[in-house]
This record gives sequence, C-alpha cells and structure tokens, in this order.
Amino acid sequence: MTIAILDPFSGISGDMTLGALVGVGLDAAWLRALPDRLGLDGVEVRIGPVQRGQIACTKVDFDIPPQPHGRHLKHIRELIHRADAPGSVKEKADLAFTSIAEVEAEIHGTTVDRVHLHEVGAVDAILDVMGSIWGLSELEVSRVYCGVIALGDGSVKTAHGLLPVPAPATLRLLEGQVVRPGPEGAGELVTPTGAALVRVLSEGPPPMHVPLRSGFGAGTKEFSDRPNALRIVLADAAESPVDAEPLEWLATDLDDMSAEHVASATERLRELGALDVTTTAVQMKKGRMGVRIEVLTKAALARRLEDELFATTTTLGVRRTTVVRRALRREQKTVDVLGHTVRVKVATLPDGGQRGKPEYEDVQVVSRATGRSMGDVTSLALAAAEQE
Repeated sequence: MTIAILDPFSGISGDMTLGALVGVGLDAAWLRALPDRLGLDGVEVRIGPVQRGQIACTKVDFDIPPQPHGRHLKHIRELIHRADAPGSVKEKADLAFTSIAEVEAEIHGTTVDRVHLHEVGAVDAILDVMGSIWGLSELEVSRVYCGVIALGDGSVKTAHGLLPVPAPATLRLLEGQVVRPGPEGAGELVTPTGAALVRVLSEGPPPMHVPLRSGFGAGTKEFSDRPNALRIVLADAAESPVDAEPLEWLATDLDDMSAEHVASATERLRELGALDVTTTAVQMKKGRMGVRIEVLTKAALARRLEDELFATTTTLGVRRTTVVRRALRREQKTVDVLGHTVRVKVATLPDGGQRGKPEYEDVQVVSRATGRSMGDVTSLALAAAEQE
C-alpha cells in the first residue's frame, strides 16, 4: 500500500504540491494536459527545474489568459463535475472548495451561495486543487498524511485588505492540524488552497513507514538561508495490521425531531466526510423517548460536523470527546463475478489472517442481473478475492 507524506517544513500551496508530485513521478505530460481536460481553454502549463536553498526542486506555473476575478462556488462545482476525473477525485475537490466557501462565509458574515472566492476561485487555484488530488490518484496513493506545518509570520495582502498570517480562512481550514509559527520574516507560507488540500487529504501525522522516493515542489519566494519548498515522500506503510489514530467523537440527544428528519441529518453527516454515524434510542427526562446521534470523525472535520448538527437538527448542544480508534488495515480488491465487477474490502487481522467483505451495492447489481442469490454472489466474490 503506497502512502504519501506531506512535509510542509516551509508551508504548503497548490503549486508547491503539484511540483512535488512531479518530483516523485507524476507524468509532466499528464499535468500539461490538465487544463484541456477541465475545459479551461488557452491555459499553458510550465514545468521546470529550479533551485531553492541549494536543493533541486520542480516549479509549476500557469500562463492564463484574462479571466473573471474569482468565482462563486456553484461555478467551480460545474467545472469540477464536467471533468472526466474519477468520482473520488471530484468528491474531494468539491469538498475542498466547499470547505473554503464555508469558512469564508462564516468569517465575513454571509452565506455560502453569496461568497465570491477571489484568489481561490481563480483558474490557477482550480488547477492546483484538481491537479493535486487527481495527481495523487494517478500515482495510486491510497492514503495521505501530513507533518508539522510551518505557517510563516507577518501579514499578507488579499482582496479583503491586509490580513495577519495565517489569514483567517487559512487558519480555520487548518483546525485539527499540527502547526508552528515562523520562521521569522517568512511572510505567508500557507495559502488557503494549500490549507484546503491538507484538510481534505490528510489523515493525520505520518505513521511508521518505509520511504520509497521523495521530491520537492518549489514555492515562489526565495530565501537566502533556507529552501522554500514542499517535500512529498512516497512510502510503503510499515507492516502493522492495526492502525491507532486520534479521532473526535460527537454526540447529541434529541426528543423533538421526526425519524425522517433524523435520517436526513445523519445521511448529510456521512456525505460531509464523517467516518461513522449511528443513532440509538434513549429515554430522556420526563419519560420521553428520544434518539442519540453519535458521529466519529477526523479532528479537521469536527467543527464542520458540529455546525451541521446545529443546522440540521433541533439540538442545543453537542458533546465532543477525543478518542483513539484502533482499526484493522484494509485494502480494496476488484474481482470478476459472473461477468460483473465486484469490489471486495479485505482487512488484515492481528494474527496475519484476512477477512473480506464484498460491497453490498455491487453484490446487489450482480444478483439482480443474474438471478443468483445475494449469498451466492457474496461467496463467489470472496473466493475470487482469495485467489488474487
């Protein structure tokens, strides 16, 4: 299983991420063709070697014809969903821009639909986000982790005037990440685009791993005493069947909400990236029957999911606890069953054995198409997965 580790010792931005991905093996020709695949006419991609602090890096730049100054979220979503990218890439890109729009709306006291994304809605930012997420998919990276993020210092000029570093939206997007200020005199090192990429991609601090190769993506600034670059490391995850990771547990109890509305709220929480959402019947004060909604999530999404609970349920308060989850390491296999494709999730047990489970939706499709029972299709899928 190949993992990617972001090493933002000098911050992170979209163009730095793209450069580092080329440095670890992403096909430069693929990246040059990206604007056409997104329907962005007239954009040229320049990729070349540069030096940053005596380290050889890859620099990515876009030559862009005159464009609107930024876009609304709905226009960015149209661009994303017109692309021929894999569904998982579109989902993460959509989540990245939605996260930016949501924090901007909250900071400026408006709604997501009214937010005009200035710098982040520009063509280069769209290419940065789509290119980075899609590029990781092209490199067959299964999971992404992030080290300590250097924020920089001082202030930065934006469409909203002079703002402190990190800018308010950037800091909000980095909630739940491990960061440090400085170095002194660095200015802005983390852009909103870079912060959004970390938010949607990173699963936490890097685990034990075996490095395979690394590459550096150059930032625009040049410092005399240090390299301004992002390092990406491709690695094999260390051989341990069980991963332990810190997560956030959210819970709220309700006694004045219909079952249909509870179901709608829980489905929305899953769509926003919750790792698990469960409901349990509870007895509340005065003998009233109620329901408890419990949500398991990564720390970076906890604030967003809390806000969603307040917005879509009748709750007046959400409990939040940090927990540690031990989870079996798993991979997905794709097998042929009676002429149809079935995805099988295979987990490795602590004793080295394996346990598989076919995806319910795939089994259902095969069952209906062939007339075989769900049990038969499940058995055939598991047998095929064992033979791979």
